[in-house]
This record gives sequence, structure tokens and C-alpha cells, in this order.
Amino acid sequence: MVQTTFRVPTRGLCDVIDITGQVEAAVAQSGVSAGVVNVSGLGSTLGLTTIEFESGAVLDLKKALSQIAPMNNDYAHNARWGDHNGYAHLRSALMGASKSYPVKNGRLHLGTWQQIVLCDFDERARERELTVTVLGE
Repeated sequence: MVQTTFRVPTRGLCDVIDITGQVEAAVAQSGVSAGVVNVSGLGSTLGLTTIEFESGAVLDLKKALSQIAPMNNDYAHNARWGDHNGYAHLRSALMGASKSYPVKNGRLHLGTWQQIVLCDFDERARERELTVTVLGE
């Protein structure tokens, strides 16, 4: 098992960032030829998924998330803590903050148009920490 951590600056407000290159680099450095890589984000207001990272698909993702968990809804979290990011916690819970992918022939094994993206749902810019764990032989 090999584990590494990297940080990604974000703008918040549903910022979608392609992190495929950083994950590919971690897999290559691990020396694992066949196995699995897990990517995990630290925090309860971010999400990880795959998408074709192009402006139309990213816009569609943002639009769907705003329909499922709109920013200006009446969230109990906001009332309890005086926050305004209840939507961010809900989006994170629905998308998930950790995903696993196959490693094949020493490389991250994704589809041609499949990229790994970090989504920062919170209401402010920040630096997000991600842990990449590569398991295999």
C-alpha cells in the first residue's frame, strides 16, 4: 500500500476541478501494476465523482446539483449553526467524498472521456486536502 496527500485550491460555490493528473501521478509513483486506487477528500462540503470534463457537462452537473440541493433553501443546518452552507453538506452527502478506481498495467484505468473531479460546494474559497491510497501488486 502506498499513500500520498495533495492539496487543491478552490473557489468554492460548486467549483469543479479536474484532479485526474494528480491521481495518475500518485498511481505511477506507487509502483503498483494491478489493484485499486482510492481518492478521499477531507471535509463534509466537497464531493468526488467522474465526468467528461468539458464545459457543457460541468455546467449540466452544476445545474442538476442546484436543482437537487439549491443554495437558498430552508436548511435545518443553517438554523442550528447560523451557517449558510446546508446545501453544501447535503450535496457532499449525496455525491460522496471518496471514490475508488481500478489500476491496470501500472496506470489509472478510466474510460476515454472519464476524468476524476473534485467539487467544492462550500460558500468560500479554500484549499482542499485529498488522500490517494493505492493498493495492489
